[in-house]
Amino acid sequence: MKSSAVTRNTRNTRNTRNTLSTRNPVLRVAPASPAAAVAHFSASLAFHADVSDVAAALAADGGDSDRDGDPGFVVVDSRSTESWDQGHVPGAIHLPTALIPEQAGQLLDRAVPVVTYCWGPGCNGATRAALALAELGYQVKEMLGGFEYWVREGFEFETWEGRERRAADPLTAPVGAADCGC
Repeated sequence: MKSSAVTRNTRNTRNTRNTLSTRNPVLRVAPASPAAAVAHFSASLAFHADVSDVAAALAADGGDSDRDGDPGFVVVDSRSTESWDQGHVPGAIHLPTALIPEQAGQLLDRAVPVVTYCWGPGCNGATRAALALAELGYQVKEMLGGFEYWVREGFEFETWEGRERRAADPLTAPVGAADCGC
């Protein structure tokens, strides 16, 4: 009697799991295998850098004798002149996407990786700029969050009037901590 109850329970649990996975919007499509996940997330990191990591690399004090304060990449703002004037990452190169084919060779070294950004997550300008640069033979990453998250995370930025910094938005960066710990 006991073994048939266990069998029935096992069957019910399996049926419940199958029913839940088809109704559960998260599991409606099964998670990828660990090997597929490694390939996907490794590729994602090869194509993207987040604002905090870019800021940390740019702020490095030069104590690494191999780098001498050079982060090993350049930052490209792919937005319009009006957007650039409104605010941009200090040290960034202004190269609007439409001008990349004619000006990239004059402004950028193909041996130095490029990190592109635009306004923010709702704008694909950095993606288009990264594509244009990659088509010209540059190694390129896109800065996730763009200028919006640069400002929202409390990093200093430049405008046509000078440098500014706003308080970090507690929804994007921890209050009172040096980094997010990610």
